[in-house]
Amino acid sequence: MAWFPCPHLHGDVELTEERERHIAAQHPELLPEHCDCIGHTLADPDEVRSDSDYPHTRLFFRWYDDLRGGKYVVIAVVSGPPPDTRSWIVTAFLAGRPPKGELEWKRP
Repeated sequence: MAWFPCPHLHGDVELTEERERHIAAQHPELLPEHCDCIGHTLADPDEVRSDSDYPHTRLFFRWYDDLRGGKYVVIAVVSGPPPDTRSWIVTAFLAGRPPKGELEWKRP
């Protein structure tokens, strides 16, 4: 299990071993080679959007020029409703376009 600081959520985000295996199996272009991008994206995203298809899920993403000719790292994070403050990564992947969803925060 790994933990990543996330200032936007005012705490740490959990990456369980099961979710890490899922990401590595389904998105091998991201893990294990670019695990550091997960931490950087959660700590300093370009934007955060809510995912209209999944309640309590936010999409954090950041552009990386050096990933496959330029890609976004997208991380889906679920945060339990209060009083549960646990936040965990459901999945993460590379994308050529920013994900859809309602804008929650954007880097100034």
